[in-house]
This record gives sequence, C-alpha cells and structure tokens, in this order.
Amino acid sequence: MEKTQFLGLECVRLRNEALDLLVTQSVGPRVIGLSLRGGENLFAELPEVTLDCPGVGPMNLWGGHRLWHAPEIKRRTYLPDNQPVSVTEVDGGLEVVQPTEEPTGIKKSLRIRLPDQSATVVIDHSLSNEGLWPVELAPWAITQLKPGGTAILPQATSLADPDGLLPNRRLTLWPYTDINSPYIQWGNRYILIQAKMPQDALKIGFPNPAGWLAYHLNGTVFVKQADYRPAADYLDFGSSSECYCRAEFIELETLGPRVTLGLGEMVTHRETWRLFAEVDFEPSVAAAAALAQQLGLP
Repeated sequence: MEKTQFLGLECVRLRNEALDLLVTQSVGPRVIGLSLRGGENLFAELPEVTLDCPGVGPMNLWGGHRLWHAPEIKRRTYLPDNQPVSVTEVDGGLEVVQPTEEPTGIKKSLRIRLPDQSATVVIDHSLSNEGLWPVELAPWAITQLKPGGTAILPQATSLADPDGLLPNRRLTLWPYTDINSPYIQWGNRYILIQAKMPQDALKIGFPNPAGWLAYHLNGTVFVKQADYRPAADYLDFGSSSECYCRAEFIELETLGPRVTLGLGEMVTHRETWRLFAEVDFEPSVAAAAALAQQLGLP
C-alpha cells in the first residue's frame, strides 16, 4: 500500500490507469480524494468545516466521501470519526474499518475496489451492530464535491397506472430549501442544482428508480449509482437519493432501505462510481437529457 499525506491526514493511495483515490487512515472511514490520473481532486476539501455533536464536540467534515447512518439526529449522526481506522488490502482494492462507535454500538466499514482499469469504483458501505440492542437505521452514503458545477437529478416519469390518473413521483424538501431558489432548475425529467450558492443551503430528496446521480464540473462528469428497491421502506418520505448544497460544497447522497439491525447483524449498501472526461455541458434540462443518453444512463 502506498502511503501519503493529504490535508494533514495519513492516507493510502489506490489507483489504476484511469484514476487516483485517497483513502484516509488516521480518521475515517473516508475517501478524501478522487481524480482522473493527472487531474484535480473533484472532492471538496474542507479541513476547517465542522458540525457540532451535542455533548461530544466537533465532527470534521474534511470533504470527500463518508458513511453515515440515517435518520439524521445530531447526537448520533454527527459523532466524530477522528480515530485511526484499520486499512487492509483486498482483491482489487482496500477494506477500511472504523472502531465501533461507543454511543451507538455501530461499526462502519468501506470496501473500495477498482474492478478494472477504467474510471470505475465500486464501494460497499457496511454497518454492523456490535451493541446491546437492535438499532433502526439506514445506510447513508454521502459524497461532497467541489462547488461551481451542476448536479443532475433524474426524475421518474413512468405512469403509476394504465390511465395516468394516480401520482407517479414524490419530492422531499427540507425546511431551509427555498422552492424559488435561482439555483434550482425544475424539469419534469431532470432537476438541476447549480452549486454556486453564495449563502444559505438547500436540500432535495426523492425516490430514484433510475438509481443514478451526476455532477458536471470543469469538463468532468462524476456519476454514482445505487440500486433502488420499489417495495422497500426508505426514510425521508421515501427518498433513496438526496442532494444537499451550500456555498462550500455540494453533496450527492444515496440511502439504503430502513432496517432494524439485530445484534451482530450487518447491512451493506453498494455504490458504483464512474468518471467521464472532456464532457461539454451547458446547464439545461434538454442538455441533461442529451448527456444522460450520451453516457448511457437510464
């Protein structure tokens, strides 16, 4: 394993012919760097940004990719992950395991693999219940990207019944989301979020049968995909995908279904990432449709 330093953290580098990843070892589990070979880090770099965990202290966001467990409750969601993690090599990648969270009894781990020499990453996010009682939760995979680009959120358009009389889509809006925000383009097939907010924040969630979310920044497109289970119970009014945006970063988030995790049980949520280089994109709903077709996205 090649070790290096980034943002003052001890990291392990994982790379193939197409991309570079930086995985933290002194904190985590986190993926703190993602770039095409020779390119810039797409992930937000936030060494000074923190969230307050009541009665515990600050949690460093750092930027990049992290694993939380939903629902979002400050005293358990914002628990600091500032302890060293175990990093071991696996076939095609690394497995990163966090010490068990004492207040929750939950152990987080990431299995990060480069399945071939393309710009593709497969990440299995696992939560294990090492505590004393069952815990209701959902795996929650969050990727913080640099601002300045455009997020593309696909929306369901298929009919819910043969006559088209029943509702066929849901949107979840957080209380700080201005529905008239100039940084949101509302489309029937795609919603676009411009990550150029000078202040405030917004968040949108939705069931996502297409399974993917995308972000275009400086000619590079980042796509993350996760399975959607139509019959499953998702938190946040049925949201399997969410997008949060503020001045310093934008987040693309996927959630697994709600589960009650018994003692000794584990739940795993898989994401697949792909990067596409030298992609032109002028933000519009029509351009989003063309881009999805170009990249072969459902």
